[in-house]
Amino acid sequence: MSDYVLDLSGIRKTYRGGVEALKGIDLQVPRGCIYGLLGPNGAGKSTMIKILTTLIRRTGGEGTMLGKPIGDRSVLQKIGLLPEHAQFPDYLTGRQVIEFTAGLQDVSSLECKTRTDSLLDLVQMTDDQDRKMKGYSKGMKQRIGIAQALVNDPDIVFLDEPTDGVDPAGRRDFRVLMKKLREEGRTIFINTHILSELEPIVDRVAIISHGQLLGEGVLDDLRSSKPSYQIEFEGRLAPARIQAMSEQGFTVESGLITAATSKPGDVQSVIDQLRQDGIVIVRVERHTQSLEDLFMGFVDQANPSAPPPIPGAPLQSPAIPQS
Repeated sequence: MSDYVLDLSGIRKTYRGGVEALKGIDLQVPRGCIYGLLGPNGAGKSTMIKILTTLIRRTGGEGTMLGKPIGDRSVLQKIGLLPEHAQFPDYLTGRQVIEFTAGLQDVSSLECKTRTDSLLDLVQMTDDQDRKMKGYSKGMKQRIGIAQALVNDPDIVFLDEPTDGVDPAGRRDFRVLMKKLREEGRTIFINTHILSELEPIVDRVAIISHGQLLGEGVLDDLRSSKPSYQIEFEGRLAPARIQAMSEQGFTVESGLITAATSKPGDVQSVIDQLRQDGIVIVRVERHTQSLEDLFMGFVDQANPSAPPPIPGAPLQSPAIPQS
């Protein structure tokens, strides 16, 4: 059996009017990992999931899922899906949504009750299971959405923007849940434009923009800048001390010393020197390149003439049709 649950080569999608949503994507997704497909709105992420779950047809390319061609009926029975902007009937209760999905997935009536009870507990919705969907918050609807995606005990779970509109507490619970699913041996394939959302839990990432794959791999391997330590201090350093630290490879600015190293032991000598000089140390902090910085670095390389992003503005790509 292959170690890859997804093995894709040259996946393309062109919509009417010649809009290229995907421009030849190659991906290999290892079994039993949390895999993040990251990029701005309109980058082609949802198109990829729709192709993999046969909601739309690809224009070109080929691939396998669980060792069989994309679209194989036996494989489709082993996947779970929470689409972006998923809509469930307002008149159904949370429990009924899960049971309805179980029926569509040919889950036996005997298993349905036990499995629904278990999933409601997993997503922390047992106490609210008999409330109608129209009375749920966005976060509660997403919890039920994740539960229904798991009702057939899938090997692969596709989640499209699962935390969009969810509050911070809900996002924290989501990350805990994803770790549990990974421990069960499932593969979690997550689309998101909220780049920082997956950073604490993702095993591998693929960065996509304008339908093109810009980078793929283990997050730490993709980071272009090495970890560093910053030491913030109060007081005045003697010129001789500044010179000595500079010769040791440390950058000294007003109230801040940067040590380009990933080893905490390398900064101990600096801390000792500061204490010897009677300098007050305010904080010592380890810095790594953020996922957002990583993404923007790839985008800048792909589009060197593009204007710089406005600080705080959401990441955007030109609109791509959704179907």
